[in-house]
Amino acid sequence: MSVLVYAENAGGKFKKSTYEVLSFGYAIAEKIGGSLTVLSIGDVNADELAKLSKYGASKVLNVTNEKLKSFVNMAYAAVISEASIAEDSKVVIMSASFTGKGLAPRVAVKLDAGLVDGAISLPDITNGFTVRKGAFSGKAFADVTLTSDRKVITLMPNSYQVNEHQKDSNIVDFNPTVRDLDFKAMVKEIVRAADKVSLPDAEIVVSGGRGLKGPENWGMIEELANLLGAATACSKPVSDSNWRPHSEHVGQTGIAISPNLYIAIGISGAIQHLAGVSSSKVIVVINKDPEAPFFKAADYGIVGDAFDVVPKLIEAVKEFKAVNA
Repeated sequence: MSVLVYAENAGGKFKKSTYEVLSFGYAIAEKIGGSLTVLSIGDVNADELAKLSKYGASKVLNVTNEKLKSFVNMAYAAVISEASIAEDSKVVIMSASFTGKGLAPRVAVKLDAGLVDGAISLPDITNGFTVRKGAFSGKAFADVTLTSDRKVITLMPNSYQVNEHQKDSNIVDFNPTVRDLDFKAMVKEIVRAADKVSLPDAEIVVSGGRGLKGPENWGMIEELANLLGAATACSKPVSDSNWRPHSEHVGQTGIAISPNLYIAIGISGAIQHLAGVSSSKVIVVINKDPEAPFFKAADYGIVGDAFDVVPKLIEAVKEFKAVNA
């Protein structure tokens, strides 16, 4: 019996969240006494595939079908399901990314499997198979017990540490059944900001709100983010006003993130925004209004004008990096 992990790639490169999922899958395989099988779909070169062995993959199924080079939800779900059955994988794991959130329910239906989306820790198998996930927009935890024979889990990014477990991987070609029916809905184009840190994968996020007064003041947000190796984000009013692209909108109706550090600058902290960022390990809030709701959720808070505080913070980071270069 094996654990099957879908190894998501972007432009032929595996994402950080993929290695988190591999580490998570390997730990589950160890718990249940199985092995880790990895499924890669798309145009990924041999060197990139070889990296999977560092994270515990005993077997790598490589799908190179020309029709599957670009992501198609229905088709990819069919391939993952077919691979799970072929490998007798009772547990299927993928990242709780935009792609994974779309795939997991389809895969679960095809396999007649129980589903836990957004797991944050390893399952407890002492009495069944119980997985912990966030609930009520991160305000609580839910322990979900899966009683089905097959199980599908998506893992929240940045919720499990990447661990290396070198194995001698057997990389084999996997030739799934490709049906025209699965290509009725197609993604015409995927545009990625190649020069930026991906929001869902980012360990540090610097975010701005209406307190910055206009798009012309975003330079200091980007400068701070560049210094910290962080992604940039914004609140919903900012993206609605077209100050920043909607792809940077974090919150309940935007992208839900769980970085190690979230720095909110000039954001009041409406409940809809908090719902998408409350899983952050550490939250730092900079706001001139001492009554801003965000301070109640913050681990650290600075009451002050962003136009005074952020330049000083930038200088402090520069000095720190210069001393420790």
